Amino acid sequence: MNFFKQLKEVSLRGKLLTGATVALGGYIFAEDVFNRKPTVSVITLQGTIMAGGSGFNKTPPINLEGTRKMIDKAFSQRDLKAVLLSVNSPGGSAVQSDLVSSYIKAKAEKEKVEVIVFVEDVAASGGYWLACTGSRIYASRSSVVGSIGVISSGLGFHELIEKYGVERRVFTAGENKSVLDPLSPLKESDVKIIKTILNDIHQHFINHVKGSRGTKLRGEDKELFNGEFWTGLSAVELGLIDGIDNLDAFIEREYGDTVKVFRAKRLTGLAGLLSTYLEPKLSVLERFIQSPGLQAPSEIQAFNATDTAANQFARNNLK
Repeated sequence: MNFFKQLKEVSLRGKLLTGATVALGGYIFAEDVFNRKPTVSVITLQGTIMAGGSGFNKTPPINLEGTRKMIDKAFSQRDLKAVLLSVNSPGGSAVQSDLVSSYIKAKAEKEKVEVIVFVEDVAASGGYWLACTGSRIYASRSSVVGSIGVISSGLGFHELIEKYGVERRVFTAGENKSVLDPLSPLKESDVKIIKTILNDIHQHFINHVKGSRGTKLRGEDKELFNGEFWTGLSAVELGLIDGIDNLDAFIEREYGDTVKVFRAKRLTGLAGLLSTYLEPKLSVLERFIQSPGLQAPSEIQAFNATDTAANQFARNNLK
């Protein structure tokens, strides 16, 4: 009898505990639904812009593959009110700049939220390409903004090898396969090919800036798009940015404590590694097509004299 009595008491206590748990959960749910605040997400894009997983000085580079999950998380927040981009980049790959900017714009259009950009130290070249993702751009007085241009650079060693009696032997199928061969004299036909590509990319950059800034731009094309860069105050006068402000001050002034601020973070270390292996990988060819890996302006890489012209050009910079 004692056994059955104890069993009954245990059952009763379980029911009371379950009821209390359900009631508490309902209360928490109600509090969450009726008292929750809208969210403002912050995405930080800092570093050189390039394909791959390791940037200058071991800082993770900015590219679509490395920032996709962070961007997705920022735009998946409940009751999203706005997304703020904090940009701090000297530039890099035109392709990755375009991929990241287009991805954020598509997310913003789908979620119907405004993207506002805040420049920290620098948004130059590809960094300014990223800044033009937003409908509004702000910077500090001393921020460096602009550098809307494209550059390709390399070295030539043909006179050096002649001095030491080294003979260069190159065999190709296709007359332009050895364009930019560093151990052969530069040809006018090589210059024409490279300038055509640079001009094409430059025009893509100009179209992106004009599409973003529109009638806000107050300078002539030859002044704005010649590769020059300015401080924040001068950038305001030219219409490249909308004003002088910083992210935290903006949040406090515009929203106060009426919003919840979600700061999206990139997955690094073990978490980032596991995330990479759990995602389906692109083939080598797909990676080359989508991410040709243009070298960032501040990055120093070993010179490889055996590179093809296409691979060598893919290491050039937006500056």
